[in-house]
Amino acid sequence: MSDFAPANPEFARQVRDMFARQPFMVFIGAELSAVEPGRAEIRLPYRSDLTQHNGYFHGGIIGTLADNAGGSAAYSLLPADKGALTVEFKVNIIAPGQGQWLVARGEVVRSGRTLVVSRSNVFAVKDGNEKHCATCLMTLAVVTMPAAA
Repeated sequence: MSDFAPANPEFARQVRDMFARQPFMVFIGAELSAVEPGRAEIRLPYRSDLTQHNGYFHGGIIGTLADNAGGSAAYSLLPADKGALTVEFKVNIIAPGQGQWLVARGEVVRSGRTLVVSRSNVFAVKDGNEKHCATCLMTLAVVTMPAAA
């Protein structure tokens, strides 16, 4: 359960719509699997074209999921006319992304009027067991969304 209250009662739809409009997430096959106020989870099945030379998920893919999970968590707390853009993030990859899935779980640390700080953890799932493979801390700017968005 989250300690945050969403500014938009339609927050889950808002986050799912935003996620669906990201061509790169569609391209890699990522799925937004859960949304709660201040929290989000993204899952990605293994594909060989998402790996590096040893067959592990590529670090860029791990970072992408970490960024999107934290960003989606931030987005869940914003008013309908606002969005969040990542302005900084740091990812520590602490184990190889080896498994049938990656799961990224993001949560808001602090939600302010102009900045949101989120963190996310990425897990490689192999034979049903999760192994923590990355941690991310990020800052997002709260922006007014264009009417067409």
